[in-house]
Amino acid sequence: MADLEALLGDFAAECADLESLVAPLAPADWARLTPAEGWTVAHQIGHLAWTDEVATIAAADAERFMALVAEAGPKALTFVDEAAAEAATAPPAELLDRWQRGRTGLIDALRAVPAGTKLPWFGPPMSAASMITARIMETWAHGQDVADALGATRAPAARLRNIAHIGVRTRNFAYQVRGENPPAEEFRVELSAPDGSVWTWGPADAEQRITGSALDFCLLVTQRRHRDDLALETKGADATHWLTIAQAFAGPTGEGRKAGQFS
Repeated sequence: MADLEALLGDFAAECADLESLVAPLAPADWARLTPAEGWTVAHQIGHLAWTDEVATIAAADAERFMALVAEAGPKALTFVDEAAAEAATAPPAELLDRWQRGRTGLIDALRAVPAGTKLPWFGPPMSAASMITARIMETWAHGQDVADALGATRAPAARLRNIAHIGVRTRNFAYQVRGENPPAEEFRVELSAPDGSVWTWGPADAEQRITGSALDFCLLVTQRRHRDDLALETKGADATHWLTIAQAFAGPTGEGRKAGQFS
């Protein structure tokens, strides 16, 4: 069973890392465009703030969350973008404060969830541990967009393992969301961690294999870098194809980034 307290600590650390990039920015810099089309730095932080708030509702009041989803109705495909756009109109100091309060509230709400409880979400219900792992992944991914907009380089940390784990676990989803049948065989994934150790998933004798750095794998499954720009090696046609469609996030397939965009 995942250690919820450790995951909550990783989430807090991921948020603090991103905050160190945005807190010192002048107001004009919050309007910088990021690699996500039409999204500024403010949009990115606004999206994270809103999603943390909605996740808090899911953790603390399932009925209220389901009412929110029902109210969205036909706007379910656009209200995430609309929420980010609305949040981005706030003065940066207010937006930063909103994000800080929202993520603190989420940590408190998830800590209070009884063991074994499944929380409602826009996809399948999930445990508190799965919820916070998803928030780590999304915070890191949108933080990468911010870092790219600012020309900043972030040092990879051990908490990348949470994102890599989601990337591996969502293999079949990446096929299904594209109308493809996932392979029956498990893949072997071996990734070099920031401390030089190796993280592994899947059978050691699997025919289909992926090897490389954990950072590159996380950039790929969050679609923050193009496959051609990453030092990931594959063995087997199925493994090679998977890396062209992998996505660790729920929802429709993303367009990702263009080859050479950050070279």
